[in-house]
Amino acid sequence: MDEKRLLELLERFRSGELGSGEMLEQLRLLPYEDIGVARLDLHRALRTGAPEAVLGTGKTPGQAAAIVRRMAEHADPVLLTRATAEMAAAVLAAVPDARYHETARCVVVQRARLPLLPGVAVVCAGTADIPVAEEAALTAELHGSGAERIFDVGVAGIHRLLDQVPLLRQMRAVVVAAGMEGALASVVGGLVRAPVIAVPTSVGYGASFGGLAALLAMLNSCAAGVAVVNIDNGFGAGYLAAMINRLGAEVRE
Repeated sequence: MDEKRLLELLERFRSGELGSGEMLEQLRLLPYEDIGVARLDLHRALRTGAPEAVLGTGKTPGQAAAIVRRMAEHADPVLLTRATAEMAAAVLAAVPDARYHETARCVVVQRARLPLLPGVAVVCAGTADIPVAEEAALTAELHGSGAERIFDVGVAGIHRLLDQVPLLRQMRAVVVAAGMEGALASVVGGLVRAPVIAVPTSVGYGASFGGLAALLAMLNSCAAGVAVVNIDNGFGAGYLAAMINRLGAEVRE
């Protein structure tokens, strides 16, 4: 339940449309709601400004559908990450206005279309990194920030990145997704004035150890202002970028 819905609820109580018993029943949902397969944190949007996201990994299609359906009754937007095609089909059957973003592997329910605050760029090294980068970009957009996508600009052809520096220097936060040796985050960090959120991806040959090599390289970056999230964690990077962007805009105001 977000701030707007809570204010609407209080106004209905004040006007007499809701009785005290009904009001109490609605308020019981504020901490969380137990639906059997999950305890939904319906109060998170009120506390943090963003509703709880749902991780699809480890859930059955039926469990994911039940969670998203109930979340959509109380929150906007609703984001399901790491959704398989079968999971997405189950959710779309339960929530017809949901949308499946196949590349990002996400299902989204978004009913209110708000203006997006510019200030976030999502950069990735190669085409194979795009699913993680798209997860980050989509997450940033769902949390109120426009996301400039700058894809396939890895260090093996660094001239592709240098062409984008004027755009990157306009950003308040930059997400960089890269596998292999993960060098792109350090390079970007040395070119921009904004915080860089590095996302190591599991892309690479055997010695990349499923993204561990990129993770360690990013953690050891010699560029100041580079922070690192977990391997393939596009959601976490996009969420953090949107948060930085929003707070930065508020400071300027």
